[in-house]
Amino acid sequence: MNQNPGHQDAASAQNLSGEPKPRTPPHPAYPNVLHGQPALVTGANSGIGRAVALGLAAAGADVAINYISHPEAADDVAHKIEAMGRRAMTIKADVSREDDVAAMFARAIAQFGTLHIAITNAGLQRDASFDEMTLEQWNTVIGVNLTGQFLCAREAVREFKRRGVVDSVSVAAGKIICMSSVHQAIPWAGHVNYAASKGGVMLFMKSMAQELAPSRIRVNGIAPGAIRTPINTAAWNTPEAYDKLMKLVPYDRIGEPDDIARAAVWLASDSADYVVGTTLFVDGGMTLYPGFATGG
Repeated sequence: MNQNPGHQDAASAQNLSGEPKPRTPPHPAYPNVLHGQPALVTGANSGIGRAVALGLAAAGADVAINYISHPEAADDVAHKIEAMGRRAMTIKADVSREDDVAAMFARAIAQFGTLHIAITNAGLQRDASFDEMTLEQWNTVIGVNLTGQFLCAREAVREFKRRGVVDSVSVAAGKIICMSSVHQAIPWAGHVNYAASKGGVMLFMKSMAQELAPSRIRVNGIAPGAIRTPINTAAWNTPEAYDKLMKLVPYDRIGEPDDIARAAVWLASDSADYVVGTTLFVDGGMTLYPGFATGG
């Protein structure tokens, strides 16, 4: 851990349960930059997706919350959104299944009248050493993390093109944000299927952005680094694990889901209107390869 003044050490970054303390400001009260722009967020009942759904709602959007399990968690997100004065709905759908995705978008559009924002966030891991990885593990990860983004983005684009630009709402016909990972750029031994899926997301996003920009549909990506979510609890829930993780993060703190939410709100807003086909890395400097800071 960095012991410079102004940085907490591993011990002081823990609470009594051993969990590192958040060191980001509370969720900001966004102005209504997304008012009148309904959104759909996949995998929105926990982790990054949950924070993004709440962030979009705080910025004025009505939100469709996709989930595949734990409906009570999706309901909790919906109740929090409704408490902000926004509309919310929950939709169970497997994003790797074409029929599920088509039905999900049809329901959201019927409820809200249209969609202006799609956040293709749903993702999972099925880790194994390469020679022991099964075809099922490979196909499951590629199916959700890459094919799922294709299916969801395609439905969103069809709606954006059908409606076109509504100048009083947004200067763009629609916004798609593909949730990627630092592992679109950093190889990850033992996670070949996951890294391959995120590398695919990167060029999928860029190719889609290139094709759709003339239709005033903006496509971008977010690549989170180490974020405090249930999927990676073992990486941060003890002082020893947190200290080891910080060797990979020059900024010397773990990311919070709200860090990603703030980036998503900005990319979805007209403030980012000239940002097209870009991956925004939100990683505390992980992609700066910190091992080379003192050697190499």
